[in-house]
This record gives sequence, structure tokens and C-alpha cells, in this order.
Amino acid sequence: MLAVKIIIGALLLFMIFNLFRAMRVMLKGGEHEPMSKFIGRRVIASVVIVVLILIAVATGVITPNPRPY
Repeated sequence: MLAVKIIIGALLLFMIFNLFRAMRVMLKGGEHEPMSKFIGRRVIASVVIVVLILIAVATGVITPNPRPY
């Protein structure tokens, strides 16, 4: 359970890191790497996070909060 949370946290940090790298490329404009490379990495990381959460909930590794009523 703790490993899943650590992996999700690391992927979220990876997404934020790539967001700022894409911003730097956008503001400078003259780098060799295209901005779409970093945005694509963010999209892939978010897909991996969603799939990981769905698998963890389906297998019972993590449990969602109970209903409020």
C-alpha cells in the first residue's frame, strides 16, 4: 500500500517537473528540444497514474473513502 502511494507521489512530481521544463522551453523558444516532448511525458504520466489507481482499487490494495451518507 505504501509503495503505491510512493509511486503515485513520484509520478506527480515527475509531472510537475515536466510542466516547468515545458514552460522554460516555451519562454526561451530557442532550445533544441520541442515543448511537445515534455507535455507528452505529462500526459503519459497522468495516464499511468489513473491506471495505477484503478488497478489498486480493483485489487483492494487501496480503498476509497466511504460514502458520506
